[in-house]
Amino acid sequence: MRRALAVLVGVALALSVPVAASAAPSDAELALRWAPIHYQDTDSSDYDADYLSAVDFDGEWDTLNNWEHQDDSVARLTGTVYYSVVETSTHWFIVYAFYHPRDWVEWDPFGIDSHENDMEGALLVVRRDAGYGVLEAMITVAHTNFYSYTPSGSPYTAGRETVDGRVLLRPYGGVNRPTTFQEAKGHGVYAWGGGEFPGGDGVVYYPSASAAEVPSDGNDRSVAYRLVPIFGGAGMWARRFDPVTFASFGTFRGDNGKDNAANAPWGWDDHDDGSDLPRGLLATDPAKLVSVYFGNEGPFSLTYTRNGYR
Repeated sequence: MRRALAVLVGVALALSVPVAASAAPSDAELALRWAPIHYQDTDSSDYDADYLSAVDFDGEWDTLNNWEHQDDSVARLTGTVYYSVVETSTHWFIVYAFYHPRDWVEWDPFGIDSHENDMEGALLVVRRDAGYGVLEAMITVAHTNFYSYTPSGSPYTAGRETVDGRVLLRPYGGVNRPTTFQEAKGHGVYAWGGGEFPGGDGVVYYPSASAAEVPSDGNDRSVAYRLVPIFGGAGMWARRFDPVTFASFGTFRGDNGKDNAANAPWGWDDHDDGSDLPRGLLATDPAKLVSVYFGNEGPFSLTYTRNGYR
């Protein structure tokens, strides 16, 4: 059944989301087109804690109990990835955010290396054209660091930040897609290197137009994930001031391990990329961030024609 997902996604892209030559694709269409094949490493002893899930996987938005509910809600840890799209006249900037109820280490006697809730992700930089655009760069979020990547053929060079590697593209659903890799336990996100998972076990998530699945175990190589808009009614942005979910702007509420230690995209920050690039810019002002991180971008507008974070 899962092997048929590639065919189903291809049909969805070909039939459900046609793009006229004179019309720009919708955010949902763009997010589905560029949604990555996601390689999630899993811990051998607690692999289900590495499954992707929704923030409200337990049926409510109280993030103060997600650590506890992770154990009794495994069947509800369905593959979920949040996304947002902002645009300028030259580019689309697509954020993909991956959520886990726990960020942990095996031994944490002082409760400072683990925390409740975890969200890290990636920004895709897509040059606009009459179709779905051309991927030019990717920036990933790994704890308090951002990493920069370019696909083969991109003109981008290093700017203030180095280019850390290549974005590998793999075919799925009739198109070439970027690939991402996420660590077990700590869940830092990087470009996938094309090799095997550390330890030989992991979950490979594939985007779906509608389906969402729970891995069968910690070494399931074909699991569907759904896309949820950050700006939608089921997304996070509408709840950004809700004290049940957020302890402060862009920071989830949590009390296991280190308190209030996980961030939504508008709270992501690279700790050493300069005071002129404040917290949250990767989501709220990605054009500025990209213009500083890279060089040789070619025509590149810094003025937004649409930006829901603003």
